[in-house]
Amino acid sequence: MSRKRLLQFSAVALLLAVAVAASSLWAASTDRKQQDDLYRQVELFSDTLTIVQKDYVDELESKKLIYGALAGMLSSLDPHSQFMEPDAYNELKVETEGKFGGLGIEITIKDGLLTVVTPIEDTPAWKAGVKAGDIVVKIDNELTRDINLGDAVKKLRGKPGTEINLTVLREKEKKLLEFKIIRDVIKIQDIKEPKVLESNIGYVRIVEFREGTDEHLKSALDDLKKQGMDSLILDLRNNPGGLLDTAVNTTELFLEKGKVVVSTKGRKDNQNMEFICRRDGPYKDMPMVLLVNEGSASGSEILSGALQDYKRVIVLGVKTFGKGLVQTVIPMSDGSALRLTTSRYFTPNGRNIDKEGIIPDLVVEQSAVGDPATIEESADKSVEIFEQLDQKEDTLKEVKPQSYKNDNQLMRALDLLKGIKIYQKFCQGA
Repeated sequence: MSRKRLLQFSAVALLLAVAVAASSLWAASTDRKQQDDLYRQVELFSDTLTIVQKDYVDELESKKLIYGALAGMLSSLDPHSQFMEPDAYNELKVETEGKFGGLGIEITIKDGLLTVVTPIEDTPAWKAGVKAGDIVVKIDNELTRDINLGDAVKKLRGKPGTEINLTVLREKEKKLLEFKIIRDVIKIQDIKEPKVLESNIGYVRIVEFREGTDEHLKSALDDLKKQGMDSLILDLRNNPGGLLDTAVNTTELFLEKGKVVVSTKGRKDNQNMEFICRRDGPYKDMPMVLLVNEGSASGSEILSGALQDYKRVIVLGVKTFGKGLVQTVIPMSDGSALRLTTSRYFTPNGRNIDKEGIIPDLVVEQSAVGDPATIEESADKSVEIFEQLDQKEDTLKEVKPQSYKNDNQLMRALDLLKGIKIYQKFCQGA
């Protein structure tokens, strides 16, 4: 190598070394700046805590103050992040086992309003007539303005046999409705109504994705197949989701090995994951229609989004809820826990589920006595609704649960599958 070339190479190497060193110093400086900013804010928190403890009109326990601060911090992030005190965390663990006390509704905070994602089938709320999209404006005559999710759950839960009064706004009907509901032990049966309908078309409803739901569904489908089922209507209406792994395992029943079911993306590399089918699904070729509505959320949207992306099924109904945020439950040393949003769901084609939902291939509104439409977003909706609340008390009215005997969405799904089977026969004859 010539002396001139060696000098050029050395100069380039020196520049690279300087650049790396500068980058490291900048990163270190940025980290120090962030740490210094954090320390200043922690000092502000500590000073505030001390002042409140010292000067507040009533004497307060430190634990109560800290818990309150943590609850406020988590609830300020998004509607699904939550600080859970030990009792609330224990309730969550009981709930995931499929048995707990309460009304049987999945709730969230949407546009600042306490909103029903869906009532769980055959629970007190379902039987009373509460519907997906209902806005809970009062709990036992107390306004829910500015309530956080944790406090709402506490108010709704209670001993079986006790009564609770809910006042809800059903926007589509422009009515305030009042429900008197008796709390009960909520036992969730994840798979319901498996049966063979006319023309060998099977029907199964998945109420929620819990431990073993995929196994229960496969068992139900195997039984229906023995009865002659050759096509399937899978009903995900008012299914609020549940366990991610179970939703993925359920989707695997209908896809080929190697297909991506869903991906998650977060800030950290370990939060970026792809869930892939590990085996060929036993029902990967069966003609199917999926029923969805605005009460279909989270795991329901994972299943319907994946099967829709692969053109594996026809999705029928109305746009789903749009809950595509992944929460991780992190236990703390004192028995409390953080329920923290750590990533987002994306369908195999990269669609963001959160706030977007799944738009059906065939949009079919429920009949007039059916479910309400998804609530439109409005920054001032919370203020508007509570301002009008006192003016609409005379519209309170009891409602009865909907009968499924005239389910127009189910009827359309039946007609659709009949048509598909006729078309397949024509193709085979050709």
